[in-house]
Amino acid sequence: QVHLVESGGGRVEPGGSLTLSCVASRPLATSEQMAWYRQVPGKEPDIVASITHDGIKGYVGAVKGRFANSRDIATNTVYLQMNDLTDEDTGIYFCNDFSGGQFTWGQGLQVTVSS
Repeated sequence: QVHLVESGGGRVEPGGSLTLSCVASRPLATSEQMAWYRQVPGKEPDIVASITHDGIKGYVGAVKGRFANSRDIATNTVYLQMNDLTDEDTGIYFCNDFSGGQFTWGQGLQVTVSS
């Protein structure tokens, strides 16, 4: 089972930017899909962005044009560049791996957008 370690969360003012990183403990297989989820208090995590091994990216409507998903195959790392942040982007962000019918989650990062 892959182990995911995230970094890069924190506090930022509205309009600011943050980059989240997620390092996997092993090279990712061609069938694996990586994704970022956001959880707010009292709710289940919702997907924000995803990326396949082939680099095909997906985004939910609220972040299109502001967030950018990328991956570095050589370092087993996926990134989420978040720009023009608003208070609606506040939450705990989880890196997620889906492979063989199984989900694996990172530890979660708090992102707070506040003036």
